[in-house]
Amino acid sequence: MANRDPQHYARLSAVAPRPQRAFLVAVDLGDRSAPLAPEFAEFAALARATGVEIVGEMIQKLPHVDPVTLVGSGKAREIAERAKELEADVLMVFNDLRPRQRINLEKIVPLPIVDRTMLILDIFAQHARSREGQLQVELAQLRYRQSNLIGSGIALSRLGGGVGTRGPGETKLEVDRRKIAARVTLLGRQLEDVRKQRATRRSGRGGDPYVALVGYTNVGKSSLLNRLAGTGGNDAFVADQPFATLDPTLRRVYIGDGRSIRLADTVGFITALPKELLNAFRATLEELDVADVLLHVVDASNPDWPRQRASVEAILAELHLADKPTLLVCNKIDRLDETARAALPPEAILVSATANDGIDRLRAAIVARLDTVRSG
Repeated sequence: MANRDPQHYARLSAVAPRPQRAFLVAVDLGDRSAPLAPEFAEFAALARATGVEIVGEMIQKLPHVDPVTLVGSGKAREIAERAKELEADVLMVFNDLRPRQRINLEKIVPLPIVDRTMLILDIFAQHARSREGQLQVELAQLRYRQSNLIGSGIALSRLGGGVGTRGPGETKLEVDRRKIAARVTLLGRQLEDVRKQRATRRSGRGGDPYVALVGYTNVGKSSLLNRLAGTGGNDAFVADQPFATLDPTLRRVYIGDGRSIRLADTVGFITALPKELLNAFRATLEELDVADVLLHVVDASNPDWPRQRASVEAILAELHLADKPTLLVCNKIDRLDETARAALPPEAILVSATANDGIDRLRAAIVARLDTVRSG
């Protein structure tokens, strides 16, 4: 019989941890080509994805970041006072922090400081399920610590066990910095083994063409994979949250006329993807390099999709994949009216993975593009 003792419930509620309370900070440089508003909103969404409660935010407009404290000493003191009033547990900073800025800001704001890169690494740590993913996350975390002096002095003691410290490498993040280089070397060798194993698996899957899904995080790539593979949404993991898919998924997909492809779902991109992740996730990103065709998926229902598309294209260019044969796929069109659909790029294939709209058109487009690739 259930325990109905009021003191029992009181004890349960007493031990339930409350979410970390985060105060968000950003410097707005007034760049009209890259306005802060959409990226700061995305930053807030990333923060919520880690489970924190956002209790306040402050944006400082400057022509350039302050080289000493990022925001200026006066604004830093104002941030410290406001964060104290709101009982914030952690300061989350949108802009990248240089080691000097981090150290000086810590002297003024007595809170753990988590910047955007640390935040993204934390989300990756939450979603790393395979051994490969865990190795990649730990390597990225250690490389970031190594290059940003995180873990020395006050920085490590303030980080505690919250956002920015969790993941497969949580206990290893406590190691002496003298051991980091050795650990990074070991992880690099292990991931090299993963790369070789992945190449062997790819070569052993027959002669079907290889197609990879690519796109901004949370645009519906996994849902599209499930729809094309005919799994009814019960195969690749799907969640309405950033970076739900970390480990690549590979499925054999029938595309018509007796033909099949090997279709890979890969990790989602984000604006200014931290270089530590690009380096650490080389084995995963090789899925894109070996693909015959890329399916660049965008969330057409997101008003910010043009910026997201441009961000993905910039990362593909950085990976030397700008010339890879690519199909633009506008997903979630079931959420658009006819006028909005008509405004989408004319070369795009319009689909809805959830409503099964346009999937046959997409299959036909894949066939046509593969024929073009092979004939060329």
